[in-house]
Amino acid sequence: MEETASTPPGKKLAMHIYVLPNLITTGNIFFGFFAIIQAIKGEYLYSAYAIVAASIFDLLDGRLARLTRSTSKFGAEYDSLCDLISFGMAPAILLYQWSLQPFGRLGWLACFLYLTCGALRLARFNVQANVLEKAYFQGLPIPMAGGIVASAVLAFKDLQLDATASPWLLMMTLLLALVMVSTFRYRSFKDLDLKNRMPFKYLVIGVAVIAVVAFRPEVNLFFLFLIYAVLGAVFGVLRFGKNRRIKSNAYLPTKQVGPESDLVEDEDGDDDESVDESADDADDEAGHSLGNKAGVKADGKKS
Repeated sequence: MEETASTPPGKKLAMHIYVLPNLITTGNIFFGFFAIIQAIKGEYLYSAYAIVAASIFDLLDGRLARLTRSTSKFGAEYDSLCDLISFGMAPAILLYQWSLQPFGRLGWLACFLYLTCGALRLARFNVQANVLEKAYFQGLPIPMAGGIVASAVLAFKDLQLDATASPWLLMMTLLLALVMVSTFRYRSFKDLDLKNRMPFKYLVIGVAVIAVVAFRPEVNLFFLFLIYAVLGAVFGVLRFGKNRRIKSNAYLPTKQVGPESDLVEDEDGDDDESVDESADDADDEAGHSLGNKAGVKADGKKS
């Protein structure tokens, strides 16, 4: 490993990582690779279940890292690479082998677009990780897109539908690619603290959702995931709730934007009115605070 200016002469930097959460992340990429192998072999059902298993490991690694206070930059980057394999490459190959191969060039280009947009979504998330608001995702998360593909295979199998050369699945692939790189806001539910007391109705809603999914999990999971993706896109197109005053989610404050940053000020200024309102509120609060301080100083001098 190369020595840096801050490293004493003759000393080498050694990398130390948190093993447990990264082993869980390795389970994610293991099942993603297994899904690719099964898709190539024509075992589409096994491939879909492997993607579901990868999503479980993806859910666990972040929770475990935060619970044990073992989050790290290495873990975040490793997780993104694993997500690209499990929810980008694996679903793309599964879609092509399972349904889109008869479309020829159009079929594999649609899968390529899905994979590329997934990679762009992950790269954008890594750049904006410190400035995105906690309660929302910007664009459809790639694990959810992979989950929609996997649940589609399970639903078609349960309903005994023929997926070969399905124009609906081709359209779904293209739409998933577009919403991943969109700026549509998707609820992340990360702000919900289930450890605290909540209204009784939330428990009733949770039980109802479990009952609906358990009635026919292969089909109902697909429709629940699809509804989540469609509603986010519809609300984004209709600008639903754009005038709500929310925390700035995609822009750094002006002082933090430097020449080496990938986040720059938007010259258009038409992206999100709520961001501008939040900035105005922040300026008003700062001005009010400075005014109060000045008043206190003046009073002190008079006394």
